[in-house]
Amino acid sequence: MQPPLAREPLTAEQAAGVARVFKALGDPVRLRIVSIVASHAGGEACVCDITDAFDVSQPTISHHLKVLKDVGVLTSERRASWVYYRVVPETLQELSALLNTPATV
Repeated sequence: MQPPLAREPLTAEQAAGVARVFKALGDPVRLRIVSIVASHAGGEACVCDITDAFDVSQPTISHHLKVLKDVGVLTSERRASWVYYRVVPETLQELSALLNTPATV
């Protein structure tokens, strides 16, 4: 089966949705956040683990986390006073499948 890009052109709506995700991932801080969460033990990271990895304010990290949640890259769960983040594997799999075109294209 051919990957989506090689099968047929994206609709305007599909392209807009995918572009939102790529735009969110296009920021270096957000890309690092996704990497930190995905590579963290158990596949989830506490907001404290994420904040400690950056030299920016906590409100800035919160903004980046919100953007990543809004586009469906991350999900979160509050446990007592901490929030834990996980990558949404289906979102990354969709991006991967979309870009996985054969060399002959």
